[in-house]
Amino acid sequence: MLVNPHCAPADESPSDGHRPAGAVRVVLADDHAVIRRTLRRLLDGEADIEVIADAGDLETVVGCARDRRPQVMVLDLSMLGESSLDAIRDLRRQVPDTEIVVLSMQDSPLLARKALDADAIAFVRKEMADADLPEAVRCAARGVRYVSPLLAAQLVAFDDLPAIHHRGLQLG
Repeated sequence: MLVNPHCAPADESPSDGHRPAGAVRVVLADDHAVIRRTLRRLLDGEADIEVIADAGDLETVVGCARDRRPQVMVLDLSMLGESSLDAIRDLRRQVPDTEIVVLSMQDSPLLARKALDADAIAFVRKEMADADLPEAVRCAARGVRYVSPLLAAQLVAFDDLPAIHHRGLQLG
């Protein structure tokens, strides 16, 4: 498995050649290059979101966030078999202005709760990233919590999480 050894700048600009001045600046962090490329294409398709860099391992994620100062970091919950929960806490200490959107293959309300308790602002299931990730990034940039809709109802039932954003609705 190839791991991106550094914080790589985004390869391509949007097809129209420019972004609005207020575009949300995003760094992607996932240990699978194909996932990073897919997520980049997804987010670059949004006029108000700009992918500025990506990282392929936990070791470079914090440095990438410090160097690039994104508004939002999209972080895989399990990179190279390691939990990113400690990385979330570290990122929040070192770059407190960067909000963290967690991606996960798992739909466990317990994992979502742990990620949110570690100070992530959003939790998105990878299988729903095409539908949910752009909205989660926008919410994160505004400081609003977001949880993938299929998981949100389970999480609200799981505990009394306040103010989860679900496509314009406040749950909880």
